[in-house]
Amino acid sequence: MYAIIETGGKQYKVEKGTELYIEKLTDAEGETVTFDRVLLVAGDNGVKMGAPVVEGATVTAKVERHGKGKKIIVYKYKAKKNYRRKQGHRQPYTKVVIEAINA
Repeated sequence: MYAIIETGGKQYKVEKGTELYIEKLTDAEGETVTFDRVLLVAGDNGVKMGAPVVEGATVTAKVERHGKGKKIIVYKYKAKKNYRRKQGHRQPYTKVVIEAINA
C-alpha cells in the first residue's frame, strides 16, 4: 500500500517505513504528525484518487529529527559593473518516518 501526500508545497510517494526529508515542521522530535493532504491511495482494493484530496484519508508519521541541509552558494554578478554579492544558504528540514496509511 502506498500514498501520495502533499506537504511544504511538494508531493511525496510514501509507504510504511519510508524515511522522508521534508520542509521544516514545527512539531518537536519524537512527536507524531498527521498529514491530511492525501492526493492518492493505492492498495489491494484498488486506487482511490482525490479531487484534489481523498476524503477521510490520513498518513501518520513520527518526527525523527530536525536539521539543515548542505550549504549552497548564491552568487549574484553583473558583468562590467563591478557588482558581486556572495551569500550562503542552508535549507532547514525535518526527517520523518511514515508509520501508517489510513484510508
